[in-house]
Amino acid sequence: METRPIRAALSIPVVRALRKLGHDIRNARRRRRIPMAMLAERASISRMTLSKIEKGDAGVYVGNYAMVLFALGLVERLAGIADAAGDTVGRELEEEKLPERIRLPRSPTKGPPKSGGQ
Repeated sequence: METRPIRAALSIPVVRALRKLGHDIRNARRRRRIPMAMLAERASISRMTLSKIEKGDAGVYVGNYAMVLFALGLVERLAGIADAAGDTVGRELEEEKLPERIRLPRSPTKGPPKSGGQ
């Protein structure tokens, strides 16, 4: 009897996002008029893996998704997915912890300047 690895249940938004990514990759390949076999070869993956990627399969190694994006000339967009500039929730949480006032450290009190007696 064959056993398959048990995967954690994915949330519906995650499944939808992966499907959209796969669909977008498929459309990008088709817009460029690249056959599946050629894109798979350029990305150093099998045609079956590319098929799974285009379906948004969560079991495919993320590195394979990245290689396909690279082969399509879209890998630079992958680097910006979790960029702080687009993380509005993280920035709002960070701003909540900012201090109300910022004070300079107190320096030791100095007496009146000494006169230089000769």
